[in-house]
Amino acid sequence: MRLPSLRALGGPLVVLSFLALAGCATPAAYAPMMPGQATGYTDRQISENRWRVTFTGNSVTPREQVETDLLRRAAEVTLAAGRTHFLFDTRDTRSRTRYDTFPTGPGFGYGGFGYGGFGGYGYGPGFWRFRPAWGYYGGFGPDVEIVSSTKYESYAEIVLLTADQAARNPRALDARDVIAHMPPLPPPPPPRT
Repeated sequence: MRLPSLRALGGPLVVLSFLALAGCATPAAYAPMMPGQATGYTDRQISENRWRVTFTGNSVTPREQVETDLLRRAAEVTLAAGRTHFLFDTRDTRSRTRYDTFPTGPGFGYGGFGYGGFGGYGYGPGFWRFRPAWGYYGGFGPDVEIVSSTKYESYAEIVLLTADQAARNPRALDARDVIAHMPPLPPPPPPRT
């Protein structure tokens, strides 16, 4: 029996390593975004009663958590500024999806599309998957695994209100009530040694 070469196993091992590392990943911690970091919250005062607040998650932070953390930060900013209520003037959540490809071995493709055979469906070691193919309707080329990851960033401009202003605005949110209804924050990760 002939064993597969290390070179033939290299692609699948890379993909398995990547997936194993992704499985160990945890959602972005609720903490300020420090210089050089890509996750966490930011806030900046724009005028006397207006702030811009953001929360950026990592590739395993669900959209709902990113939006919840933005709401939590807006309430905290309101209370820290000595106000009791706030409202969202603008609010949105952006997503950024990244695609990575990993070679998984040789294969044969057919049914390419576009001129020059930009791609096709390939047959690799036991798998049918999208892969590049050379030739008009396909050809020989490496099979690749395409892995996508999405990160969400939620941002808002909030207007801070006094209790009197809030009484006249039905969209006003009570910052203390918002925090009281938030799920508890997970414990911080253990320090690395």
